[in-house]
Amino acid sequence: MPNSSIVSEFLLLALADTRELQLLHFALLLGIYLAALLGNGLILSAVACHHRLHTPMYFFLLNLALLDLGCISTTLPKAMANALWDTRAISYQGCAAQVFFFIFVIGAEYFLLTVMAYDRYVAICKPLHYGSLLGSRACGQMAAAAWGSGFLNAVLHTANTFSLPLCHGNAVDQFFCEIPHILKLSCSDAYLREVWAILFSILLAFGCFVFIVLSYVQIFRAVLRMPSSQGRHKAFSTCLPHLVVTSLMISTSIFAYLKPLSLSSPSLDLVVTVLYTVVPPVANPLIYSLRNRELRDSIRTLLEYTHLQ
Repeated sequence: MPNSSIVSEFLLLALADTRELQLLHFALLLGIYLAALLGNGLILSAVACHHRLHTPMYFFLLNLALLDLGCISTTLPKAMANALWDTRAISYQGCAAQVFFFIFVIGAEYFLLTVMAYDRYVAICKPLHYGSLLGSRACGQMAAAAWGSGFLNAVLHTANTFSLPLCHGNAVDQFFCEIPHILKLSCSDAYLREVWAILFSILLAFGCFVFIVLSYVQIFRAVLRMPSSQGRHKAFSTCLPHLVVTSLMISTSIFAYLKPLSLSSPSLDLVVTVLYTVVPPVANPLIYSLRNRELRDSIRTLLEYTHLQ
């Protein structure tokens, strides 16, 4: 086994080799980051300011927007700073913080999407019990459980990963600190504890996935039994944004972590990582606002009020 070494900083993947391309990447990432801040900020403001949006579905959407902001704010600012200042370094503590917050928000978002599937199931399959099953207290407890589960998951993986001795340098082949790339730097027989923790998380995520699938099976059966085509359209329109957001997150994550080794390459890994870390926080506000008239009208009213001020 190679000798372990003390690492005080890590070197992240450089997005470009030339100064012109670095500045171009900085401008592109800045535009993406500002778009995510604007989209999710508008959803937060619209839900908070309009009383008619104070319902369980929009309460969970507000939490989703907060998590999306947390996700993109964990990865992009450091990548932008490195591109702007022509550096690759991130401190050991900064890398640990990045891993913790990324796992925290990604885990909490996945658990929240599971809760949102339950919300749609109750709204369509048990509408008469919606108020009792999803009261303000129940919604608060479910949201707290999603955030708490993400926090505990992050503590588990961060503690395991950064307790490992490192034997293979400090160069991380990704634009932010990501657990699989840090494990590649660990000593050959030391990373198995974190692998078991990852398998546990995968099993937990699979349980959530099964719950989401079963919820939508029941939802589709209930919708297809509706006598009114207008009722079917309304039911599908309330479910479609959540289904698209969930599918986007699950499909990109699966391809990122379970793709065959034969398909692995630094450029492809970078593209796939951008797909599941950067695209969802930008796309989610668009997906929800395009398919939701109430939310669109509230955002329009908010923008008109802001313009008049």
